[in-house]
Amino acid sequence: MAIKQRKAIIFAISIATAVVLILWKPTVLIYGLQAAGLYAAVAIPMGLVLGIVHIVNLSHGEFMMLASYATYTVCRALGVDPLIALIPAALVTALFGWVVFQLTIRRALKAPELNQLILTFGLAIAFSQIINLIFTSQTYKLSLEYSSMSLDIGDLSFGVWSFVFVAVAVIYAVGLQMFLTKTRTGKAALAVGQNPKGAAIVGIDVYRTYGLVFALAIGLVGAMGALFLTKSAIFPGVGSPFTMKSFSLVAMAGIGNIPGILGASVLLGLAENFLRSFRGTRDWAEIVYFVLIIAVILSRSLKGKKS
Repeated sequence: MAIKQRKAIIFAISIATAVVLILWKPTVLIYGLQAAGLYAAVAIPMGLVLGIVHIVNLSHGEFMMLASYATYTVCRALGVDPLIALIPAALVTALFGWVVFQLTIRRALKAPELNQLILTFGLAIAFSQIINLIFTSQTYKLSLEYSSMSLDIGDLSFGVWSFVFVAVAVIYAVGLQMFLTKTRTGKAALAVGQNPKGAAIVGIDVYRTYGLVFALAIGLVGAMGALFLTKSAIFPGVGSPFTMKSFSLVAMAGIGNIPGILGASVLLGLAENFLRSFRGTRDWAEIVYFVLIIAVILSRSLKGKKS
């Protein structure tokens, strides 16, 4: 009963907050939801890896960055739209993720967690430096007419293309939930995530499943890399903030809680854009996720002491 009451209270507060923002600062709600969609679409694959493979991938954002650069190169060379390159980018990135898993991460799965963190952090640095050597630190951006589409409602004018990130985030969340609960491979992945030894006893190839899940997650991030290119400029360090924000969102939602990542992303997106709406607090927006993750950790620690 307490859980139902808590959910009802959270829902009521969410509705009240949305109404207040619509009446007071509608752009905070609009751009906050757009940012939330982007954050969730990048964070959900990390949540999948952490929930099944049980490894924190500190090179997560760098895989998106690599996909963005690869897409940019192909689009400039062939004159195609990033949306056309989206599926190929996802497939190539997934294959690359599988190779990286087999050559590096698989060998560290039984190692201490610190070793795993150092390994993936090293991959992140390597990816960034390689791109920096090839493309330099210069920023690159594609000029696309549809990415600057806007909508006017009375005196309010706002961009609408970034709502595509919201749609992708929902598709990722629903699609992965269906994959994990409705398909044989997904059920095997859940079994491996919950009890690797038990899954191996019943005949499931644990490391093969780990590789497939990691490749799937990196493929989803690769698709986001191509989509990210439609709206934003890219540079070698563009992926790092997404790694940190993704980790914070997964930690806030709880391991394995994919729908919870959506809610945490909305909270982060709204908080950031609320601070950006005031001149005096604009510079604080970039550290909001640190504040939120500290608050979540302290809250869970206090609950643990009470129980």
